Amino acid sequence: MKVLLLKDPKDNDSGPDPYIKELGSYSLEATLIPVLSFEFTSLDSLFDKLSHPECYGGLVFTSPRALEAIKICLKEKSKKEAWSKCLKQMWNIKPTYVVGKATASLVEEIGLIPQGEKAGNAERLAEYICSREKPNSSALLFPCGALKREVLPTALREKGVALESLTVYQTTQHPDLQESLSSYFSQQGVPASVAFFSPSGVKFCLQHVQKLSGDLINQVKFAAIGPSTAEALQGAGVAVSCTAESPTAQDLAAAIHRALRPLHCSR
Repeated sequence: MKVLLLKDPKDNDSGPDPYIKELGSYSLEATLIPVLSFEFTSLDSLFDKLSHPECYGGLVFTSPRALEAIKICLKEKSKKEAWSKCLKQMWNIKPTYVVGKATASLVEEIGLIPQGEKAGNAERLAEYICSREKPNSSALLFPCGALKREVLPTALREKGVALESLTVYQTTQHPDLQESLSSYFSQQGVPASVAFFSPSGVKFCLQHVQKLSGDLINQVKFAAIGPSTAEALQGAGVAVSCTAESPTAQDLAAAIHRALRPLHCSR
């Protein structure tokens, strides 16, 4: 049975994408189509803020792209040296809060120690942060995307935990998206399940998937990586067959397998 993954490939080149690998363990044939393109912005401002850890109580990352922005900054020799010699150590005496394993692993790559990765989504991370931060202490620095949800900032504000957001990337549709989707459906047919990985992915892909599926659309099991993506699908009038318990390849693959199991049994 075929599964269409509407996500970008993983950031490094070591082995197969974990989502394809995990779905394969359930004998599901997964194909990945990149959905989003990212344009990084305000990198000078980002590094300027990173250069003054004494002004902040810690860091918050809810997206791997925010870490990519930092890694772009650190490609410059002088900035890389400053980070290695003192800034990294100064930030490491403060908490670095993250959502999910992918973001946590990128935090580790720049030499910081992630906390809260098991929170799984912004709502739970906000609870985790509020249980550890005192009201009216130094602000947490939050590099984020232009399309960030307001769940985490609102929850922290209500508890008196200061958060300083800085937009470091813009999200746009991948230039090859429509062509890639058309090619997939013409060659592979309508998949048993389509997995979405962000509200932006829903915005850019859903109508194309519905059109290309035609009369078979009601047979497709729609999967979401987390609650915000599930909400975006539901808001577009789509019945969500499953949502991953946490944003990992293992949990999403297990959820899709459960959703498709009756189909498996009938074949």
